[in-house]
Amino acid sequence: MEMNENPDNDSEGLLQLEKQSAVSYLAQQWAKKYLQNVELNYFYEHKQDALNFKKVVSPEGRKRTAQKLINSLRTVSLQAWNKTEALLSEEIKRHRIDPKLINPWDITADSFGIYEQALYLYIQQQSSHNLPTQIPAVNRENSLSERIQQIQAQSFVSTQMAKIISTSVCLLRQKYTQKDPRVIGFVSMQFHYTNLGLLQTLSPLEKTVLGSYLKVIDDHLYMPLQRVYDAAADHDYNSHVLTAVQKLLPISTQIANKICQKIIDLYPNYHSQSGLLSEPLVRLSSIRDVEMFQVYLWVCSLEGSVNAIQQELFPLCAMLYPRLKVQWELIRCMLHLLQQEICQHLNTKQANTLMPYLQVLWHMFSPKVFSELIL
Repeated sequence: MEMNENPDNDSEGLLQLEKQSAVSYLAQQWAKKYLQNVELNYFYEHKQDALNFKKVVSPEGRKRTAQKLINSLRTVSLQAWNKTEALLSEEIKRHRIDPKLINPWDITADSFGIYEQALYLYIQQQSSHNLPTQIPAVNRENSLSERIQQIQAQSFVSTQMAKIISTSVCLLRQKYTQKDPRVIGFVSMQFHYTNLGLLQTLSPLEKTVLGSYLKVIDDHLYMPLQRVYDAAADHDYNSHVLTAVQKLLPISTQIANKICQKIIDLYPNYHSQSGLLSEPLVRLSSIRDVEMFQVYLWVCSLEGSVNAIQQELFPLCAMLYPRLKVQWELIRCMLHLLQQEICQHLNTKQANTLMPYLQVLWHMFSPKVFSELIL
């Protein structure tokens, strides 16, 4: 057996493998979140409901659902842009965005392509043979999260599908953030309104199943996940910041749910443009936004820089939130609750890698910043 004459090469190779393993772990953990944390807001109390559910996720059912959406996708996409333009057209001048960067034909065509790709993958997806045959009745005394029956998304979502869609969406995100990160605000609203338009054509059961797919698109569009993976590759596998992100990523949706519920309890009568915070669609958007803040926090910590917050997150919030009637007080409340969650789930050394950037967010969203501005 021959000995390697250069042990330094072995050490370097092992280090690279460890780094690759850490990055793969982050990507895998995010994929698992789709399979474990997608809450299905539909209750099956009778056998007939379970049978209907099986029909929806059968090959014939998926094809029928997807074809219905494909047929309406072009009309819904055009309507979505009209709503996006009505919401944000004034922001182009106000925030001095180059109008040439906002090409409605490109944006609608790109969003159309992503949804079309997702729907064709949905048709091809294999059904699981482990679908539930009967869902127990709901116990009203349980908490909201306990009352929502957890039918695992892996029954009808594949990791491979998530990988394909996430790659496409990440490339699209890079395209629209390259010259001016604020442009992604127009793209995200196009996807948001397209999403809502498509869901309106579905039955409750179909919404339940398709929600997992649409969340893949949403998460990778709103959140710089690829930037997290790229920054993680520059860290040793046992670094405190990488360990912190590895711990928080699998529970980020859980944390977002908890924070949103507390905010709903604190502001039960608060109305955004879309309605009460407790309304299902508003709640889903709020959960996604809290997850988005977490991901930007990870990016800054892993990169050791506030660029992601200063150049992307804050300008986007300053452009979108006033139009959506989201008050800065809610953002401050969310950041305070996020700090509590981080301290609860991490040890001191791990938490300390995130806190400086959380403090940056706290100061940027201070009333002192907005008191002299009409926002």
